[in-house]
Amino acid sequence: MNSKDIRAAFFKFFQEKNHVVVNSAPMVMKDDPTLMFTNAGMNQFKDFFLGTEIPSNKRLANSQKCLRVSGKHNDLEEVGVDTYHHTMFEMLGNWSFGDYFKKEAIIWSWELFVEVYQLEKSRLYVTVFEGDEKDKTSADEESFEIWKEHVDSDHILRCSKKDNFWEMGAQGPCGPCSEIHIDLRDEKERKELSGRDLVNKDHPQVIELWNLVFMEYNRKSNGALEPLANKHVDTGMGLERLAMVLQGKKSNYDSDVFSSLIQKVEDLSNKKYISTSSNKEQEKINIAIRVIVDHIRAIAFSIADGQLPSNTGAGYVIRRILRRAVRYGYQNLGIKSPFLHELVDVLADYFSEVFDEVHKQQELIKKVIYQEEVSFYKTLEIGLKRIDQICKEAVKNTTQSISGNLAFELYDRYGFPFDLTKLIVVENNLQVNEKEFNAALAEQKLRSQKDAQKELSDWIYVAESTKQEFVGYDQTSSKVKLNKYREIKVKGKVVFQLVFNLTPFYPEGGGQVGDVGLIENNNEKISVKDTKKENGEIVHFTDKLPADLTSEFLANVHVENRNFSAKNHSATHLLHHALRTVLGEHVEQKGSLVNADYLRFDFSHFAKVSKEETEEIEKMVNANIRSAISLVEKRHVPIEEAKKSGAMMLFGEKYGNEVRTIQFGDSIELCGGIHVNSTSEIGNFKILSESSISAGIRRIEAISSIKADEFIANKMSVADEVSFLMKSPNDVVKAVKDLQKENQQLLKVIEKYKNEKLRSLKSDLISSAEQINDITFIGYKSDLDADSIKQLAFDLKNSISNFFIVLTSNNNNKPLISIMIDEQLVDSKDWNAGKIVRELAKEIKGGGGGQAFFATAGGSDLSGLDNVIYKAKEMVLS
Repeated sequence: MNSKDIRAAFFKFFQEKNHVVVNSAPMVMKDDPTLMFTNAGMNQFKDFFLGTEIPSNKRLANSQKCLRVSGKHNDLEEVGVDTYHHTMFEMLGNWSFGDYFKKEAIIWSWELFVEVYQLEKSRLYVTVFEGDEKDKTSADEESFEIWKEHVDSDHILRCSKKDNFWEMGAQGPCGPCSEIHIDLRDEKERKELSGRDLVNKDHPQVIELWNLVFMEYNRKSNGALEPLANKHVDTGMGLERLAMVLQGKKSNYDSDVFSSLIQKVEDLSNKKYISTSSNKEQEKINIAIRVIVDHIRAIAFSIADGQLPSNTGAGYVIRRILRRAVRYGYQNLGIKSPFLHELVDVLADYFSEVFDEVHKQQELIKKVIYQEEVSFYKTLEIGLKRIDQICKEAVKNTTQSISGNLAFELYDRYGFPFDLTKLIVVENNLQVNEKEFNAALAEQKLRSQKDAQKELSDWIYVAESTKQEFVGYDQTSSKVKLNKYREIKVKGKVVFQLVFNLTPFYPEGGGQVGDVGLIENNNEKISVKDTKKENGEIVHFTDKLPADLTSEFLANVHVENRNFSAKNHSATHLLHHALRTVLGEHVEQKGSLVNADYLRFDFSHFAKVSKEETEEIEKMVNANIRSAISLVEKRHVPIEEAKKSGAMMLFGEKYGNEVRTIQFGDSIELCGGIHVNSTSEIGNFKILSESSISAGIRRIEAISSIKADEFIANKMSVADEVSFLMKSPNDVVKAVKDLQKENQQLLKVIEKYKNEKLRSLKSDLISSAEQINDITFIGYKSDLDADSIKQLAFDLKNSISNFFIVLTSNNNNKPLISIMIDEQLVDSKDWNAGKIVRELAKEIKGGGGGQAFFATAGGSDLSGLDNVIYKAKEMVLS
């Protein structure tokens, strides 16, 4: 059974059990502050488990794209080294939200495995929760009794909280779980040792296949458990592992999920993947190929979901994965040029009709990956030169060891894995301090953990009702009552989160920043610093709590900020439409930022937007503004109806069954943001810049309304002033060009005189040079600029030999020193211009450096210049 059939059989089975099969959520999380990536199938249903949202269907099933590389589920360093860890993987799952519970979940899982997938019963083992004294939770006898009806008792194991109690995080919904494991060993091994003794022992052939989680508790911040109002089922099974089992393979990578990718890497590297080999060199090749075929999936799907590689947050994680794949190709497979991007076509073919986002954005994904590869190969080249320099210095200084801190610098700055550094160091007959490297690495991880540290207290409920209504589309002020609050600590700073029964405050989303404003009553005013959406609820951030928590408050949005943000948000819609009209329908939004000051819009396009195109885009947006197009807003539109209307849908966004559409003339998009009622309210629109932020991704920054008026007025004012200074010519541009031309001619004249002066000065200095111990010494103080001093020094170098030259200057009240030493003296006297200039710079309270034969310094104390030449002469005399 191939992987597509396995997936289809799973869906069909649960559809017959009255489950609705839903699409995978994006792999990149955008509106959840607790997660960067979807790391489990349940993530998109978290609001259902928390009770902040009610599902339209109580039974669901899907295949979810997951990524585990950071936080609790950090599997990155395991990937490729073993044959079963992955970064990106597919999680097949079925869910019940307050509907069926343990009995149905267990019976159906067994039915699917034994009757549909026809797994051998004798190879299957199940685990149940044994209870936990600390949590005061009893053993899961209900699950044990249900399993006994289908499985022999000696194939049922009671396991600890570590293996059989699933938790979403330090706080939140959790519960006991029951896992199904399979023993894939041959008959001889099974007879010698029962698979029962190898369950949960990390044996590569006795592995977990399916986890059935029974959500019935909520973990509080103090560690205590309280029962959930409704009991839920959350199951998860890795498709890659299931495919391995059903296809009779010993490794996930031997299944059809990876076979076409492996074939492509073999073609690119001229190396073979031989999974059964025990040869050490072959295993290095195998590891590299496993790393590459795994990582390309994570990289491609992240880019498809809108997350580009970068130096921060989720983008940094993707860049790190990409660079790890390139390093393994470079180090273990000998691939010295970009290759990862060539795997995208194969990946797109495999996932066609399953996850079409890769196929639809194939060229963009390839271009982004290629640019990242080119950049990293340059970094690797610089790193190789750096490690070569480190090794040469160690040999010269007769040091037998390279410090671990230098190895960490190579790892942190240049992306060099420690084993590659170690390999190069050993080739130079040196050693590296591994203990020191590990200490530096541990220190970095500790810093990262502290930076990300956030302490959350439990929610304290003020009102019985937890319902919340957003009224911000129609109101900017409303009377509210507090539902609940909690205290959080971020890097030691205390902040409060407040949730009201209703709110006019718009939470950050869709690129638009969250509203700010006030909540007030007769006794106090409290500033709302930010508004975000967490777990389906609108959360208001404040620096303090209200004195009377049960009081009624007036919630007031900062109207001016809100209005400017609305103008910029509506302007982005007009801009998006104009871009697609002028550049083509391949243009798609890839990110945005909308606030009261300006707007930023990222979009897919493979060339720089020309000046003429930019002007046409800007002109089109302003034409639509002046046309006073009325907003057509529709709420609670069925998603299929919205699709039929032609509304723009963005890759990487999660949409519910009902959506909101925003239309201005021909522009229609799915959007939850705040907008103007008529485009005329925007007033004006001005593009400030257009640039590239990645391969195939362009960025426009722009302003609207009063900001645009002020910008244009300022430009006009500057133009008027230039015209006045030029004595109001008829053609100001021509007058400026004529002035520039005249200026260039004058600069050539000045340059000619300067060169003549330097030639004359060079001649004078040679004729007045002193002979000290057979060394030609030249010391001269001037008012020359740094470039002229350097030119003079090199001119002297080419005209005399066996010299020591010190040139000082008072250039615009800034002291300068330049040292030039004949290279023969550098060798024979062991002189170093860099070291000497640093010593001389002390006279002018400065510093400097350079090469052994030429170095420069600057400082702040002009009075010390006179001592510099005297002190240099003493060095030559000594």
